[in-house]
Amino acid sequence: MDPQVIEKVVQEMSNFSPDMGELQGVTLLQGICDIWDTIYNFQARDGDIVVASYPKSGTTWMQEILDLIVLDGDVERSLRAPCFIKVPFLEMGHTSLEVADSMPSPRILKTHLPVQLVPPSFWEKDVKVVYVARNPKDCMVSYYYFHKMDQTMADPGNWEDFFSNFMSGKVTWGDWFDHVIGWWKAKDHHKILYIFYEDMIEDPRREILKVMKFLGKDFPEDVVQKILQHTSFKSMKNNPVVNFSCLPESVFDQSVTSFMRKGTVGDWKNHFLDSQNLIFDEEYKKKMAGSGLDFRTEL
Repeated sequence: MDPQVIEKVVQEMSNFSPDMGELQGVTLLQGICDIWDTIYNFQARDGDIVVASYPKSGTTWMQEILDLIVLDGDVERSLRAPCFIKVPFLEMGHTSLEVADSMPSPRILKTHLPVQLVPPSFWEKDVKVVYVARNPKDCMVSYYYFHKMDQTMADPGNWEDFFSNFMSGKVTWGDWFDHVIGWWKAKDHHKILYIFYEDMIEDPRREILKVMKFLGKDFPEDVVQKILQHTSFKSMKNNPVVNFSCLPESVFDQSVTSFMRKGTVGDWKNHFLDSQNLIFDEEYKKKMAGSGLDFRTEL
């Protein structure tokens, strides 16, 4: 991959302002709102594979799994470029979209957009989407630390402030409940595989096999084991292609906290006050009633 392209994408990321905007009632970074027409008019292709998720739900993990499946388990080729280059992020900026346009098919693309904001071309073409959903308590904690580390996002304030903003959907990419339910409903109408982060932690081999089947791939066990090993938390945390260590501190300040922090289920217990847990559980019951969705907050 051309180092100049990587530099250009990184520069564009550096220029993102933490100012917030709104589109169709969804809170987004103002930089995303400013180029919305370009994002919305992005042209999908037959054969595209999209990893979609609410932020901090295992997106990078799934990106790497998808990349290796498409590459038939070729680990060497998976190291060809940073993850944000080999899997362009639709909302990252003009350069990221240009990288996507220049890629040969089949492309793997990434988005955090709620389903109602996805560019219409994705529903017009033969596209497969893998949606990763994580329990909201752990997701909230992880997103809080991500805000502290990501210099292009608004200061999260203290934990109490962030808890309130998350509960009211006033964080970038909007309301968690709307996001996971919207994509859950969409799977009945489109080629969407809905995967749970907790299931991936519990039995990564089982979930990788699900993804392989969804993509029409069948590998011998030694290739499956190679993918498993390469996408383990320990391996990815030490892999410069996926741990974002190539980004300058002006974008991701990993002296604050590492991008790949814990990768566990249940860390919310170290952060939620009893009063916050009661508030959250009440809201969860109300918002999720009748959705058919249920999340595990511990294993």
